[in-house]
Amino acid sequence: MVKKNRKYFPSVSQMIDRLCIVTLKSIKVSEFKDDYEAEAKEILHDLDLLLGKDQGRFIRCVIVNAVVNEIMWANESEARKGNDKQGKRLVLTHSLNSVRNQASNNISDIMKGRKDKKLDYMSPELTKEFGFDFDKVL
Repeated sequence: MVKKNRKYFPSVSQMIDRLCIVTLKSIKVSEFKDDYEAEAKEILHDLDLLLGKDQGRFIRCVIVNAVVNEIMWANESEARKGNDKQGKRLVLTHSLNSVRNQASNNISDIMKGRKDKKLDYMSPELTKEFGFDFDKVL
């Protein structure tokens, strides 16, 4: 295992687990976002040292896709109930789809694959209103 220039010493699996946690905290606890993003940056640095260039970013994009898919699933379930926020929830789902597409495009960039050009609707204000802040995460 490479230790030169490492900043974060747990195992790769522990680093990925911690990256999941700090990513969720960065999205959900906006008042400490900069602290969580600083920790994520250190983890990404060390994952790249251990696994190769852009592998940390690749893993984080997969994490973001999983988070967004779960949020969208729960959101669409609530929207189907027809409550008073139904319209906003459907708009939120479209906004989250843009976050998911952006994460997927980052993966495609790393893998030199095809990118989805349709990133036309991202509402940071709306995602924050529902308690999700994706700023700085991707």
